[in-house]
Amino acid sequence: MVTKLEKVGIIGAGWYGFRPQVKDLSFREMVFEAASRAYESSGIDPRKDVDTFVSCQEDFWEGISIADEFAPDPIGGAMRPTMTVPGDGIQGIIHGAMQILSGVSKVTVVESHAKPSDIEKIDKIIELGMDPLFSRLGVNVNFLAGLDATKFMKNYGIKREDLAEVVSRNLSSGFKTPRSSFASKVSVEDVLSQDFLVYPLSTMDIAKYVDASIVFILASEEIARKYDPVWIEGMSFSTAEKLGEAEYLSIASRQAYKMANVKPSQVDGIFVDDRYSYKELQHLEALGISSKEFLRDQNIEVNPYGGHLAKGVPLEASGLSLLLDAVDFIEEGHESAIVASWRGIPTYTGSVLVVRK
Repeated sequence: MVTKLEKVGIIGAGWYGFRPQVKDLSFREMVFEAASRAYESSGIDPRKDVDTFVSCQEDFWEGISIADEFAPDPIGGAMRPTMTVPGDGIQGIIHGAMQILSGVSKVTVVESHAKPSDIEKIDKIIELGMDPLFSRLGVNVNFLAGLDATKFMKNYGIKREDLAEVVSRNLSSGFKTPRSSFASKVSVEDVLSQDFLVYPLSTMDIAKYVDASIVFILASEEIARKYDPVWIEGMSFSTAEKLGEAEYLSIASRQAYKMANVKPSQVDGIFVDDRYSYKELQHLEALGISSKEFLRDQNIEVNPYGGHLAKGVPLEASGLSLLLDAVDFIEEGHESAIVASWRGIPTYTGSVLVVRK
């Protein structure tokens, strides 16, 4: 049963990195830098004003067993209630909001980070999460994406040119934010001229990894009204496997829309995972937005700052990267946004937030 959501506000945010390689800082120092910026933006003292902390990370990415031992110190949470979520940052936001809504906390800090430049063989790490059958057959993560893309394109009548349009538009849109390391001017013809890495995807259709850390500060309605918050009106996450479809986002979005009492056509901007070009279109369909209609008139604001194709993929912080864009979008004068994240292959887990000024 879905109940109407009491208000939880975003009252501060900070980030660091968004570069292919941050050489001069460890992941702990990157988290400290992002947290310091979040606390400075809101005037929050983590030792006095914060009740709970949430860290989204995964031991395999850090290369350290029980990596959550490193979570409290960089965010000011030493000897304080700190929980970890082995999932995407939007899942952490939802856990933080639930702590506030349940009365456990009035102010909760949520962080996630990624330093893939420290990982020598990231494809081998991802293989550990795959069905062993795939590894025996020599199937890698991009091959699975190619199968998913092919079925999606057949089901929805999407052409290779449509994927190239997504790449061209998102890379160009990346110039609107300083977080885009890969923003560039490329034409549809430039994308189509690339060789396939795996059909129907070239290397330009696949977002690159970046090092980044992101911190958000959530507050109860009573606290948030003292600031200038962005409200979380709807939220949900789901896991569901179906080749050629993003059923995980279909389920999560229905729950989030019901909670926020909103339709996607009533929202100003859509911020959706596009780590593969086809995923932007597949995720739009899952959110109830026609990808064909979007490609035809492009009057819908989708990833107006370039998404992951322009900014890169910061592993479990990817959802928070999209939420940063949504908050910037609203602070520029827009009223509302949908944020839709995905944990990436081989997972079928996605999360949706509806946020509003």
